[in-house]
Amino acid sequence: MDEPHELEANFTAMFGPLAAVYRAPGRVNLIGEHTDYNQGFVLPAAIDLFCWAAASRRDDDKLVVYSGNFGESVAVDLGDQNPRRSGKWWDYPVGVAWALRQSGYRLRGTNLYIRGDVPVGAGLSSSAAIEVCVGYALLDLSAHAIDRTRLALLCQRAENEFVGARCGIMDQFISCHGQAGHAVLLDCRSLDYRSVPLPSQIQLVICNTMVKHELGASEYNTRRAECEEGVRQLAEVSPHISSLRDVTLPELEQHRDRLRETIYKRCRHVVTENDRVHRFAAALRNGETGALSRLMADSHRSLRDDYEVSCAELDLMVDLACRQQGVIGARMTGAGFGGSTINLVNAADSAEFQRRVAAAYHAATGLSPDMYVCKAAPGVGPVRLPAGDSAARAGQGSAARHD
Repeated sequence: MDEPHELEANFTAMFGPLAAVYRAPGRVNLIGEHTDYNQGFVLPAAIDLFCWAAASRRDDDKLVVYSGNFGESVAVDLGDQNPRRSGKWWDYPVGVAWALRQSGYRLRGTNLYIRGDVPVGAGLSSSAAIEVCVGYALLDLSAHAIDRTRLALLCQRAENEFVGARCGIMDQFISCHGQAGHAVLLDCRSLDYRSVPLPSQIQLVICNTMVKHELGASEYNTRRAECEEGVRQLAEVSPHISSLRDVTLPELEQHRDRLRETIYKRCRHVVTENDRVHRFAAALRNGETGALSRLMADSHRSLRDDYEVSCAELDLMVDLACRQQGVIGARMTGAGFGGSTINLVNAADSAEFQRRVAAAYHAATGLSPDMYVCKAAPGVGPVRLPAGDSAARAGQGSAARHD
């Protein structure tokens, strides 16, 4: 959806006068995979694929959410302190409302019509975009000041504790703090961050393999548990270690015999990936395209061989990309077991790159990949509607103060 007008029309047909429209971006991670829940470093960019939400206040204490993607609605009582998880899409907005209330926010009854153009299952954080968009809308319409970092943390809590996915902070953070034209280098322990400009002549081309293997969700939680086991073992000999963020590669090698081989490999990926993030950010700033290529290749190999979260389709897509003219680097992005690759491509070669990779991938797999040429986008916020639209007529516009 390029404009909010279709959303606005659908909302008013279902709920009546509109108060406001919001949007929150998905994300692509340039490098730094499976490091965020290990308190490490990541380098994502928010992208111009969004979750949109049209909203208005209600006179009761209900949250009513309709999904334009699924054609379904849910209504919950905001006074219910123990809403039940359903295993369906509405766990994300309901979980966010639960996390906000648990943190002390008093929420007003709200109607929400949500629709997303972040593809589901592609590794581009459609879930975080929903969470952040809904959270921002609920806070805004309830007249609460919005702290973007706190919002990200509460949305992460919703996904961890209500939805049941043990994700790190990266996805929600970049959906809140994204910056147009920039990636964001984030320290997932301190939550300090700084922007890293993206060269205008390089395009972010995302290739969706169109597969998502079922074992992905369970294996994600398994990887997190394996990292925690590695920390426990290493902390017995090095008490300063509280996460893999604290482990150096020489230290890991010194105590390798304390770890099962699988645990050692998981730890080695995280330790080396943290180093790659810093070197990648420096290479971006310095225009060192050769270094970018090597670091992305090393990251993919590490995810494939040490962390074992790649799959045949991802490996094929990366291999095909690396054969094309104008490609600076390619790697899987996201949790793995399917989803997408991120490719840095010279703008002049982008169209031919997409054509050739799509044709070769289809010939090898029978699948037609979706491809997205994305720009780095700003984080969550309200969408200004033209004067005279229903938002102005409703007289309920944006209520909160924003950072």
